[in-house]
Amino acid sequence: MRIEQYLRESTARDGARTAIVAGDIRLSYDRLLDLAARLATTLQGNGVARGDRVLILLDNGWQAAVTVFATWMAGGVICPVNPSSKEPRLSQIARDCAPAMVVTESRLERLIEAVPELSSIPRLVTGDGGSFSAGLAAEPAIPEALPDTDLAALIYTSGSTGEPKGVMLAHENMDAAARSIVSYLENTAADTILVVLPMSFGYGLNQLVTAVLTGATLVIEKSFAFPQAIFEKMREERVTGFPLVPAMAAMMMQARDLDPSLFSSLRYTTSAAAPLPPAHLDWLRAFLPHVRPYVMYGQTECTRATYLPPEEIDARRGSVGIAISGARTEVVDEAGSPVPSGMVGELVISGPNVMRGYWQNEAATRKALRADPRTGTLRLHTGDLFTMDGDGYLTFVGRTDDIIKSRGEKVAPKAVEDVLHRMPGIAEALVVGVPHDVLGQAVKAIVVASSPALTEREVMRFCAQNLEDHMVPKAVEFRESLPKTESGKASRRLAAEPATMTGSNA
Repeated sequence: MRIEQYLRESTARDGARTAIVAGDIRLSYDRLLDLAARLATTLQGNGVARGDRVLILLDNGWQAAVTVFATWMAGGVICPVNPSSKEPRLSQIARDCAPAMVVTESRLERLIEAVPELSSIPRLVTGDGGSFSAGLAAEPAIPEALPDTDLAALIYTSGSTGEPKGVMLAHENMDAAARSIVSYLENTAADTILVVLPMSFGYGLNQLVTAVLTGATLVIEKSFAFPQAIFEKMREERVTGFPLVPAMAAMMMQARDLDPSLFSSLRYTTSAAAPLPPAHLDWLRAFLPHVRPYVMYGQTECTRATYLPPEEIDARRGSVGIAISGARTEVVDEAGSPVPSGMVGELVISGPNVMRGYWQNEAATRKALRADPRTGTLRLHTGDLFTMDGDGYLTFVGRTDDIIKSRGEKVAPKAVEDVLHRMPGIAEALVVGVPHDVLGQAVKAIVVASSPALTEREVMRFCAQNLEDHMVPKAVEFRESLPKTESGKASRRLAAEPATMTGSNA
Protein backbone atom coordinates (compact mmCIF):
# COMPACT_ATOMS: atom_id res chain seq x y z
CA MET A 1 0.00 0.00 0.00
CA ARG A 2 1.13 3.56 -0.68
CA ILE A 3 1.81 5.49 2.51
CA GLU A 4 -0.49 8.43 1.75
CA GLN A 5 -3.34 5.92 1.67
CA TYR A 6 -2.83 5.56 5.43
CA LEU A 7 -4.01 9.15 5.82
CA ARG A 8 -7.07 8.66 3.66
CA GLU A 9 -8.10 5.48 5.49
CA SER A 10 -7.54 6.87 9.00
CA THR A 11 -9.51 9.99 8.05
CA ALA A 12 -12.36 7.83 6.73
CA ARG A 13 -12.44 5.91 10.03
CA ASP A 14 -12.45 8.97 12.32
CA GLY A 15 -11.77 12.30 10.66
CA ALA A 16 -12.51 14.28 13.82
CA ARG A 17 -9.76 12.55 15.80
CA THR A 18 -6.65 14.61 16.54
CA ALA A 19 -3.83 13.63 14.20
CA ILE A 20 -1.13 16.19 15.01
CA VAL A 21 -0.32 18.28 18.08
CA ALA A 22 2.51 20.77 17.49
CA GLY A 23 2.81 23.61 19.98
CA ASP A 24 -0.54 25.37 20.04
CA ILE A 25 -1.62 23.81 16.73
CA ARG A 26 -3.95 20.82 16.72
CA LEU A 27 -4.88 19.21 13.43
CA SER A 28 -7.65 16.67 13.08
CA TYR A 29 -7.32 13.91 10.51
CA ASP A 30 -9.86 15.77 8.37
CA ARG A 31 -7.74 18.92 8.52
CA LEU A 32 -4.44 17.11 7.94
CA LEU A 33 -5.84 15.41 4.84
CA ASP A 34 -7.26 18.68 3.52
CA LEU A 35 -3.99 20.58 3.99
CA ALA A 36 -1.93 17.78 2.46
CA ALA A 37 -4.24 17.43 -0.54
CA ARG A 38 -4.22 21.16 -1.23
CA LEU A 39 -0.44 21.37 -0.87
CA ALA A 40 -0.12 18.40 -3.22
CA THR A 41 -2.07 20.35 -5.81
CA THR A 42 0.25 23.32 -5.27
CA LEU A 43 3.31 21.12 -5.74
CA GLN A 44 1.90 19.74 -8.98
CA GLY A 45 1.08 23.25 -10.11
CA ASN A 46 4.74 24.15 -9.60
CA GLY A 47 5.89 21.32 -11.80
CA VAL A 48 6.34 18.42 -9.37
CA ALA A 49 5.57 15.27 -11.32
CA ARG A 50 5.56 11.58 -10.49
CA GLY A 51 9.00 10.50 -9.28
CA ASP A 52 10.30 14.05 -8.76
CA ARG A 53 12.18 14.75 -5.56
CA VAL A 54 10.99 17.35 -3.06
CA LEU A 55 13.74 18.52 -0.71
CA ILE A 56 12.23 19.09 2.74
CA LEU A 57 14.38 21.29 4.96
CA LEU A 58 12.04 21.84 7.90
CA ASP A 59 12.12 21.76 11.67
CA ASN A 60 9.85 19.25 13.36
CA GLY A 61 6.34 20.68 13.19
CA TRP A 62 2.93 20.35 11.58
CA GLN A 63 4.25 21.81 8.33
CA ALA A 64 6.73 18.94 8.01
CA ALA A 65 3.97 16.38 8.47
CA VAL A 66 1.76 18.09 5.88
CA THR A 67 4.63 18.38 3.39
CA VAL A 68 5.57 14.71 3.66
CA PHE A 69 2.06 13.50 2.87
CA ALA A 70 1.49 16.19 0.25
CA THR A 71 4.61 15.08 -1.62
CA TRP A 72 3.38 11.50 -1.70
CA MET A 73 -0.09 12.60 -2.86
CA ALA A 74 1.55 14.54 -5.68
CA GLY A 75 3.44 11.40 -6.72
CA GLY A 76 6.75 12.84 -5.56
CA VAL A 77 9.61 11.46 -3.49
CA ILE A 78 10.41 13.05 -0.15
CA CYS A 79 14.03 14.02 0.47
CA PRO A 80 14.08 15.15 4.12
CA VAL A 81 17.25 16.92 5.26
CA ASN A 82 18.19 18.03 8.76
CA PRO A 83 17.78 21.83 9.04
CA SER A 84 21.13 22.02 10.86
CA SER A 85 22.94 20.81 7.73
CA LYS A 86 25.74 23.04 6.52
CA GLU A 87 26.17 24.38 3.00
CA PRO A 88 28.60 21.69 1.72
CA ARG A 89 26.30 18.80 2.67
CA LEU A 90 23.25 20.55 1.25
CA SER A 91 25.12 21.17 -1.96
CA GLN A 92 26.13 17.50 -2.24
CA ILE A 93 22.58 16.28 -1.62
CA ALA A 94 21.01 18.78 -3.99
CA ARG A 95 23.49 17.90 -6.72
CA ASP A 96 22.74 14.21 -6.23
CA CYS A 97 18.94 14.21 -6.02
CA ALA A 98 18.21 17.23 -8.30
CA PRO A 99 15.01 18.31 -6.51
CA ALA A 100 12.09 19.81 -8.39
CA MET A 101 10.92 21.72 -5.31
CA VAL A 102 12.26 22.90 -1.95
CA VAL A 103 10.15 23.41 1.17
CA THR A 104 12.01 25.22 3.92
CA GLU A 105 11.94 27.63 6.86
CA SER A 106 12.12 31.38 6.37
CA ARG A 107 15.18 31.48 8.63
CA LEU A 108 16.99 29.15 6.19
CA GLU A 109 16.36 31.11 2.99
CA ARG A 110 19.79 32.72 3.14
CA LEU A 111 21.36 29.26 3.35
CA ILE A 112 19.30 28.09 0.36
CA GLU A 113 20.41 31.12 -1.64
CA ALA A 114 24.05 30.27 -0.87
CA VAL A 115 23.71 26.79 -2.39
CA PRO A 116 23.94 27.17 -6.20
CA GLU A 117 22.14 23.88 -6.81
CA LEU A 118 19.12 25.13 -4.82
CA SER A 119 18.99 28.88 -5.31
CA SER A 120 17.01 28.71 -8.56
CA ILE A 121 14.71 25.82 -7.57
CA PRO A 122 11.03 26.72 -6.88
CA ARG A 123 10.37 26.77 -3.15
CA LEU A 124 7.72 27.20 -0.51
CA VAL A 125 8.71 28.87 2.73
CA THR A 126 7.17 28.49 6.17
CA GLY A 127 7.30 31.15 8.87
CA ASP A 128 6.79 34.90 8.87
CA GLY A 129 6.22 36.24 5.39
CA GLY A 130 6.54 32.77 3.93
CA SER A 131 4.66 31.38 0.97
CA PHE A 132 3.69 28.01 2.48
CA SER A 133 0.17 28.71 3.75
CA ALA A 134 -0.55 31.45 1.22
CA GLY A 135 0.45 29.11 -1.58
CA LEU A 136 -1.98 26.33 -0.70
CA ALA A 137 -4.41 25.58 -3.52
CA ALA A 138 -8.01 26.57 -2.88
CA GLU A 139 -9.24 23.13 -3.90
CA PRO A 140 -7.40 19.81 -4.08
CA ALA A 141 -7.09 18.12 -7.44
CA ILE A 142 -8.46 14.61 -7.98
CA PRO A 143 -5.64 12.26 -6.97
CA GLU A 144 -4.16 9.87 -9.48
CA ALA A 145 -3.96 6.18 -8.53
CA LEU A 146 -0.27 5.29 -8.30
CA PRO A 147 1.50 1.99 -7.52
CA ASP A 148 3.22 1.20 -4.23
CA THR A 149 6.32 0.18 -6.16
CA ASP A 150 7.11 3.88 -6.73
CA LEU A 151 9.86 5.44 -4.65
CA ALA A 152 8.59 7.12 -1.50
CA ALA A 153 11.76 8.50 0.07
CA LEU A 154 15.40 9.33 -0.47
CA ILE A 155 16.96 9.52 2.96
CA TYR A 156 20.58 10.54 2.92
CA THR A 157 23.10 8.79 5.10
CA SER A 158 26.88 9.01 5.09
CA GLY A 159 29.11 6.01 4.56
CA SER A 160 32.76 5.53 5.43
CA THR A 161 33.79 8.10 2.83
CA GLY A 162 31.55 10.78 4.31
CA GLU A 163 29.79 11.28 0.98
CA PRO A 164 25.99 11.37 1.40
CA LYS A 165 24.20 8.36 -0.09
CA GLY A 166 20.50 8.47 -0.89
CA VAL A 167 18.74 5.41 0.50
CA MET A 168 15.90 4.54 -1.88
CA LEU A 169 12.79 3.33 -0.07
CA ALA A 170 9.67 2.46 -2.06
CA HIS A 171 6.19 2.78 -0.59
CA GLU A 172 6.04 -1.02 -0.33
CA ASN A 173 9.31 -1.05 1.68
CA MET A 174 8.06 1.52 4.16
CA ASP A 175 4.66 -0.16 4.32
CA ALA A 176 6.17 -3.54 5.20
CA ALA A 177 8.30 -2.05 7.98
CA ALA A 178 5.50 0.09 9.41
CA ARG A 179 3.00 -2.77 9.59
CA SER A 180 5.51 -5.00 11.36
CA ILE A 181 6.40 -2.28 13.88
CA VAL A 182 2.81 -1.43 14.81
CA SER A 183 2.15 -5.15 15.18
CA TYR A 184 4.74 -5.82 17.88
CA LEU A 185 4.21 -2.43 19.55
CA GLU A 186 0.47 -3.15 19.51
CA ASN A 187 -0.29 0.38 18.32
CA THR A 188 -3.91 1.46 17.94
CA ALA A 189 -5.85 4.67 17.40
CA ALA A 190 -5.91 5.05 21.19
CA ASP A 191 -2.16 5.74 21.24
CA THR A 192 -0.57 9.16 21.51
CA ILE A 193 3.04 9.08 20.32
CA LEU A 194 5.66 11.70 21.10
CA VAL A 195 8.37 12.53 18.56
CA VAL A 196 11.27 14.79 19.50
CA LEU A 197 13.65 12.99 17.14
CA PRO A 198 14.21 14.79 13.82
CA MET A 199 11.68 13.66 11.22
CA SER A 200 14.44 14.23 8.66
CA PHE A 201 15.89 10.88 9.79
CA GLY A 202 14.34 7.43 9.55
CA TYR A 203 13.60 6.90 13.25
CA GLY A 204 11.72 10.19 13.62
CA LEU A 205 9.97 9.91 10.24
CA ASN A 206 8.76 6.44 11.15
CA GLN A 207 6.82 7.85 14.12
CA LEU A 208 4.74 9.94 11.70
CA VAL A 209 4.16 7.00 9.38
CA THR A 210 3.12 4.52 12.09
CA ALA A 211 0.92 7.05 13.88
CA VAL A 212 -1.05 7.81 10.73
CA LEU A 213 -1.24 4.11 9.82
CA THR A 214 -3.07 3.35 13.07
CA GLY A 215 -5.00 6.61 13.36
CA ALA A 216 -3.08 7.56 16.49
CA THR A 217 -2.18 11.08 17.65
CA LEU A 218 1.36 12.35 17.07
CA VAL A 219 2.73 15.00 19.43
CA ILE A 220 5.57 16.77 17.60
CA GLU A 221 8.30 18.61 19.51
CA LYS A 222 11.28 20.32 17.88
CA SER A 223 13.93 18.91 20.20
CA PHE A 224 14.75 17.54 23.63
CA ALA A 225 16.59 20.72 24.65
CA PHE A 226 14.18 21.38 27.54
CA PRO A 227 13.31 17.95 28.96
CA GLN A 228 11.08 19.16 31.78
CA ALA A 229 8.82 20.99 29.33
CA ILE A 230 8.66 17.84 27.20
CA PHE A 231 7.69 15.74 30.23
CA GLU A 232 4.95 18.20 31.16
CA LYS A 233 3.66 17.96 27.60
CA MET A 234 3.66 14.18 27.88
CA ARG A 235 1.47 14.35 30.96
CA GLU A 236 -0.81 16.98 29.44
CA GLU A 237 -1.35 15.02 26.20
CA ARG A 238 -1.46 11.59 27.90
CA VAL A 239 1.39 10.25 25.77
CA THR A 240 1.53 6.45 25.50
CA GLY A 241 4.56 5.96 23.21
CA PHE A 242 7.99 7.52 23.75
CA PRO A 243 10.79 6.83 21.20
CA LEU A 244 14.16 7.79 22.62
CA VAL A 245 17.91 7.53 22.11
CA PRO A 246 20.61 6.93 24.76
CA ALA A 247 21.31 10.64 25.19
CA MET A 248 17.70 11.25 26.18
CA ALA A 249 17.71 8.38 28.64
CA ALA A 250 20.95 9.70 30.16
CA MET A 251 19.42 13.16 30.62
CA MET A 252 16.48 11.59 32.41
CA MET A 253 18.85 9.64 34.66
CA GLN A 254 20.73 12.83 35.56
CA ALA A 255 17.63 14.92 36.23
CA ARG A 256 17.00 15.84 39.85
CA ASP A 257 13.67 15.02 41.49
CA LEU A 258 12.16 13.66 38.28
CA ASP A 259 8.50 12.92 38.99
CA PRO A 260 7.37 9.47 37.77
CA SER A 261 3.78 10.73 37.63
CA LEU A 262 4.71 12.74 34.54
CA PHE A 263 4.84 9.39 32.73
CA SER A 264 1.73 7.78 34.21
CA SER A 265 0.05 7.45 30.79
CA LEU A 266 3.10 5.92 29.13
CA ARG A 267 2.64 2.40 27.76
CA TYR A 268 5.95 1.81 25.99
CA THR A 269 9.34 3.25 25.08
CA THR A 270 11.45 2.36 22.06
CA SER A 271 15.16 2.64 21.38
CA ALA A 272 16.52 2.02 17.89
CA ALA A 273 18.88 4.73 16.64
CA ALA A 274 21.87 3.64 18.76
CA PRO A 275 22.60 0.84 21.23
CA LEU A 276 20.98 1.58 24.58
CA PRO A 277 23.51 0.88 27.35
CA PRO A 278 22.30 -1.80 29.77
CA ALA A 279 22.60 0.64 32.67
CA HIS A 280 20.20 3.02 30.95
CA LEU A 281 17.74 0.22 30.28
CA ASP A 282 17.96 -0.95 33.90
CA TRP A 283 17.27 2.55 35.14
CA LEU A 284 14.28 3.01 32.84
CA ARG A 285 12.76 -0.27 33.99
CA ALA A 286 13.22 0.63 37.66
CA PHE A 287 11.97 4.19 37.28
CA LEU A 288 8.98 3.27 35.08
CA PRO A 289 8.08 -0.30 36.04
CA HIS A 290 4.67 -0.05 34.33
CA VAL A 291 6.24 0.77 30.92
CA ARG A 292 7.21 -1.81 28.29
CA PRO A 293 10.67 -0.94 26.90
CA TYR A 294 11.39 -2.14 23.35
CA VAL A 295 15.04 -2.43 22.34
CA MET A 296 15.33 -2.52 18.56
CA TYR A 297 17.91 -2.51 15.79
CA GLY A 298 17.63 -1.07 12.33
CA GLN A 299 19.31 0.96 9.63
CA THR A 300 18.01 3.58 7.25
CA GLU A 301 18.45 0.92 4.56
CA CYS A 302 15.76 -1.33 6.09
CA THR A 303 14.01 0.94 8.64
CA ARG A 304 13.86 -1.82 11.25
CA ALA A 305 15.33 -5.33 11.41
CA THR A 306 14.90 -6.66 14.96
CA TYR A 307 13.08 -6.09 18.23
CA LEU A 308 13.46 -7.57 21.69
CA PRO A 309 10.15 -8.50 23.35
CA PRO A 310 10.21 -6.77 26.77
CA GLU A 311 9.54 -10.03 28.59
CA GLU A 312 12.83 -11.38 27.19
CA ILE A 313 15.06 -8.58 28.50
CA ASP A 314 16.35 -10.45 31.56
CA ALA A 315 16.86 -13.74 29.77
CA ARG A 316 18.50 -12.11 26.70
CA ARG A 317 20.66 -9.51 28.40
CA GLY A 318 22.30 -7.22 25.83
CA SER A 319 20.35 -8.64 22.89
CA VAL A 320 18.60 -6.51 20.26
CA GLY A 321 16.12 -9.31 19.68
CA ILE A 322 14.77 -11.34 16.80
CA ALA A 323 13.82 -10.48 13.23
CA ILE A 324 10.70 -8.40 12.73
CA SER A 325 7.75 -10.02 10.97
CA GLY A 326 8.42 -10.50 7.27
CA ALA A 327 12.20 -10.05 7.54
CA ARG A 328 14.94 -12.66 7.68
CA THR A 329 18.20 -12.09 9.54
CA GLU A 330 21.39 -14.14 9.33
CA VAL A 331 24.94 -13.78 10.62
CA VAL A 332 27.41 -14.70 7.89
CA ASP A 333 31.10 -14.99 7.18
CA GLU A 334 33.03 -13.16 4.45
CA ALA A 335 31.80 -15.66 1.87
CA GLY A 336 28.19 -14.99 2.81
CA SER A 337 27.61 -18.35 4.49
CA PRO A 338 25.95 -18.60 7.93
CA VAL A 339 28.31 -18.91 10.89
CA PRO A 340 27.63 -21.28 13.81
CA SER A 341 25.53 -20.11 16.74
CA GLY A 342 27.47 -17.77 19.02
CA MET A 343 30.16 -16.91 16.48
CA VAL A 344 30.75 -13.36 15.29
CA GLY A 345 29.86 -12.46 11.72
CA GLU A 346 28.20 -9.78 9.63
CA LEU A 347 24.45 -9.31 9.94
CA VAL A 348 22.55 -9.62 6.66
CA ILE A 349 18.86 -8.87 6.21
CA SER A 350 16.36 -9.82 3.53
CA GLY A 351 12.68 -9.06 3.19
CA PRO A 352 10.21 -6.50 1.83
CA ASN A 353 11.50 -3.81 4.20
CA VAL A 354 14.94 -3.68 2.54
CA MET A 355 15.78 -0.66 0.39
CA ARG A 356 15.95 -0.63 -3.41
CA GLY A 357 19.54 0.59 -3.30
CA TYR A 358 21.41 3.90 -3.25
CA TRP A 359 20.29 6.66 -5.59
CA GLN A 360 22.56 6.86 -8.64
CA ASN A 361 25.30 4.91 -6.86
CA GLU A 362 25.59 1.47 -8.42
CA ALA A 363 28.93 0.67 -6.77
CA ALA A 364 27.59 1.28 -3.25
CA THR A 365 24.39 -0.60 -4.09
CA ARG A 366 26.32 -3.65 -5.30
CA LYS A 367 28.36 -3.63 -2.10
CA ALA A 368 25.31 -3.38 0.18
CA LEU A 369 22.85 -5.61 -1.71
CA ARG A 370 24.37 -8.97 -2.56
CA ALA A 371 22.88 -12.30 -3.54
CA ASP A 372 22.65 -15.14 -1.06
CA PRO A 373 25.12 -17.71 -2.46
CA ARG A 374 22.60 -20.49 -1.74
CA THR A 375 19.33 -19.02 -3.03
CA GLY A 376 20.21 -15.93 -5.05
CA THR A 377 17.97 -13.75 -2.83
CA LEU A 378 19.26 -10.20 -2.44
CA ARG A 379 20.36 -9.45 1.09
CA LEU A 380 21.35 -6.22 2.79
CA HIS A 381 24.87 -6.44 4.17
CA THR A 382 24.71 -4.17 7.20
CA GLY A 383 28.44 -3.85 7.83
CA ASP A 384 27.73 -4.58 11.51
CA LEU A 385 29.08 -7.50 13.48
CA PHE A 386 26.70 -9.65 15.51
CA THR A 387 26.31 -13.01 17.18
CA MET A 388 23.11 -15.05 17.00
CA ASP A 389 22.03 -17.67 19.52
CA GLY A 390 20.19 -20.89 18.77
CA ASP A 391 16.81 -19.17 19.10
CA GLY A 392 17.61 -16.43 16.59
CA TYR A 393 18.28 -13.68 19.14
CA LEU A 394 20.96 -11.24 17.97
CA THR A 395 23.60 -9.38 19.96
CA PHE A 396 25.51 -6.45 18.51
CA VAL A 397 29.30 -6.75 18.71
CA GLY A 398 30.76 -3.88 16.70
CA ARG A 399 31.04 -2.20 13.32
CA THR A 400 33.05 -3.42 10.42
CA ASP A 401 33.89 0.12 9.36
CA ASP A 402 34.91 3.20 11.30
CA ILE A 403 31.59 5.02 11.39
CA ILE A 404 30.93 6.72 14.72
CA LYS A 405 27.34 6.83 16.03
CA SER A 406 26.83 9.84 18.26
CA ARG A 407 23.39 10.94 19.49
CA GLY A 408 21.91 8.32 17.19
CA GLU A 409 23.46 9.94 14.11
CA LYS A 410 26.31 8.58 12.00
CA VAL A 411 29.58 10.47 11.80
CA ALA A 412 32.10 9.65 9.08
CA PRO A 413 35.61 10.24 10.50
CA LYS A 414 36.94 11.32 7.12
CA ALA A 415 34.43 14.19 6.94
CA VAL A 416 35.70 15.53 10.27
CA GLU A 417 39.32 14.90 9.32
CA ASP A 418 38.87 16.88 6.12
CA VAL A 419 37.81 19.90 8.17
CA LEU A 420 40.64 19.45 10.67
CA HIS A 421 43.16 19.34 7.86
CA ARG A 422 41.85 22.68 6.64
CA MET A 423 42.67 24.32 9.96
CA PRO A 424 45.89 26.36 10.18
CA GLY A 425 48.17 24.87 12.80
CA ILE A 426 47.26 21.22 12.20
CA ALA A 427 49.68 18.98 10.36
CA GLU A 428 47.94 15.63 10.67
CA ALA A 429 44.65 14.43 12.12
CA LEU A 430 42.66 11.28 12.76
CA VAL A 431 39.18 10.95 14.23
CA VAL A 432 37.94 8.03 16.31
CA GLY A 433 34.87 7.17 18.35
CA VAL A 434 35.20 6.60 22.09
CA PRO A 435 32.55 5.25 24.52
CA HIS A 436 30.38 7.92 26.13
CA ASP A 437 27.63 7.43 28.73
CA VAL A 438 25.34 10.07 27.21
CA LEU A 439 26.15 10.08 23.49
CA GLY A 440 26.75 6.38 23.01
CA GLN A 441 29.98 7.31 21.24
CA ALA A 442 31.81 10.61 21.35
CA VAL A 443 33.87 12.01 18.51
CA LYS A 444 37.53 12.38 19.46
CA ALA A 445 40.17 14.13 17.38
CA ILE A 446 43.82 13.05 17.53
CA VAL A 447 46.01 15.71 15.99
CA VAL A 448 49.62 16.56 15.31
CA ALA A 449 50.01 20.31 15.66
CA SER A 450 52.31 22.37 13.51
CA SER A 451 51.82 25.30 15.86
CA PRO A 452 52.75 24.84 19.52
CA ALA A 453 50.25 27.52 20.50
CA LEU A 454 47.24 25.60 19.17
CA THR A 455 44.67 24.78 21.87
CA GLU A 456 41.85 22.27 22.21
CA ARG A 457 39.34 25.12 22.44
CA GLU A 458 40.51 26.59 19.13
CA VAL A 459 40.19 23.23 17.40
CA MET A 460 36.68 22.71 18.73
CA ARG A 461 35.65 26.24 17.74
CA PHE A 462 36.92 25.74 14.20
CA CYS A 463 35.03 22.46 13.91
CA ALA A 464 31.84 24.02 15.28
CA GLN A 465 32.01 26.65 12.55
CA ASN A 466 32.37 24.05 9.79
CA LEU A 467 30.52 20.93 10.90
CA GLU A 468 27.07 19.88 12.02
CA ASP A 469 26.76 19.81 15.81
CA HIS A 470 26.88 16.02 16.23
CA MET A 471 30.12 15.86 14.20
CA VAL A 472 32.09 18.30 16.38
CA PRO A 473 34.78 16.52 18.48
CA LYS A 474 34.12 16.34 22.21
CA ALA A 475 37.81 15.84 22.95
CA VAL A 476 41.09 16.70 21.27
CA GLU A 477 44.30 14.82 21.96
CA PHE A 478 47.62 16.24 20.80
CA ARG A 479 50.39 13.82 19.79
CA GLU A 480 53.87 14.23 18.39
CA SER A 481 53.10 11.78 15.57
CA LEU A 482 50.39 9.43 14.33
CA PRO A 483 50.89 5.65 14.12
CA LYS A 484 51.38 4.38 10.60
CA THR A 485 50.78 1.11 8.80
CA GLU A 486 53.56 -0.66 6.93
CA SER A 487 52.48 1.10 3.77
CA GLY A 488 52.88 4.46 5.45
CA LYS A 489 49.22 5.27 5.96
CA ALA A 490 48.02 6.77 9.23
CA SER A 491 46.16 4.05 11.14
CA ARG A 492 42.90 4.93 12.82
CA ARG A 493 42.79 1.58 14.57
CA LEU A 494 46.25 2.00 16.09
CA ALA A 495 45.54 5.61 16.97
CA ALA A 496 42.48 4.55 18.93
CA GLU A 497 44.54 2.31 21.19
CA PRO A 498 45.62 3.78 24.55
CA ALA A 499 48.64 6.03 24.17
CA THR A 500 50.55 8.54 26.25
CA MET A 501 49.11 11.98 25.66
CA THR A 502 51.51 14.81 24.94
CA GLY A 503 49.31 17.42 26.52
CA SER A 504 46.53 19.68 25.25
CA ASN A 505 48.75 22.60 24.21
CA ALA A 506 46.51 24.68 26.46
